[in-house]
Amino acid sequence: MELVLVLTLITLLTDFGLHDSYVGIMKGVIAQISPAASVIDLSHDVSPQDIQGASFQLAMAYAHFPQGTIHVVVVDPGVGSSRRAIALRHQGYGFVGPDNGVFSPLLKTLSQVQAVELNNPTYWYQSQPSRTFHGRDIFAPVAAHLSAGIDLSCLGQPVLPQSLCRSLLLSWTRQPQGARGQVQAVDRFGNLITNLPAALLEDLPPTQPWTLEIQHRSIPGHPAYSTVKVGDLLALGGSHGWLEIAVNQGSAQSRLQAKVGDRVDWVFDPLKEEKR
Repeated sequence: MELVLVLTLITLLTDFGLHDSYVGIMKGVIAQISPAASVIDLSHDVSPQDIQGASFQLAMAYAHFPQGTIHVVVVDPGVGSSRRAIALRHQGYGFVGPDNGVFSPLLKTLSQVQAVELNNPTYWYQSQPSRTFHGRDIFAPVAAHLSAGIDLSCLGQPVLPQSLCRSLLLSWTRQPQGARGQVQAVDRFGNLITNLPAALLEDLPPTQPWTLEIQHRSIPGHPAYSTVKVGDLLALGGSHGWLEIAVNQGSAQSRLQAKVGDRVDWVFDPLKEEKR
């Protein structure tokens, strides 16, 4: 019988950048413990201490990997404080990182979440971890042990999923003629990505006009960037599954001076429909 070697995937999402050796050190720790694991850099360009930005990047990416993948997130302004270090199981994936809200997108259905606090030093890199580099001393080695087959329950004490930190930016509300949400992220193109699901558009007739309103400006909805002139503002549904505000070949963030947390309203007039 032929032996098939299964390589476990581990992804790394951090705000470390690539100037220093921090990312490489984490990979070295993983390689010592689980040399068969394959490590993929999800991103190391999250803005420093930007928990919400990391949460968005994780939510956008994690399900595009095969089940069994372990996602490590180290955007951790509270490192060395009383914030918990945790590991989760959710829909066949593993997650390791700080309990600071970065895993909020996973907590919509709590019945599907298993969580432990990482308080068993057996699976740390050293029993007295640094107060500034838990990525090396706790998160990377825990992910490596998980990839090597250690069960989640061995890593520490169970945590009630409802006790985990979560971001307030995940909530949005229906309105009589639309919905109200917020800007949850800004990508490198300056697109303002809201927390309003693009699936809202599925309820509209194809010719129904709609807008996103921000800072007392009304941005018309379009199907793609190329349907407006270069330099024009538009709203559209993005590939990430959220409504966004963009500028064709420009930056909506620069144009509007908008930021994460700004209010956004999705608006349509049911009595008005475009004529073909």
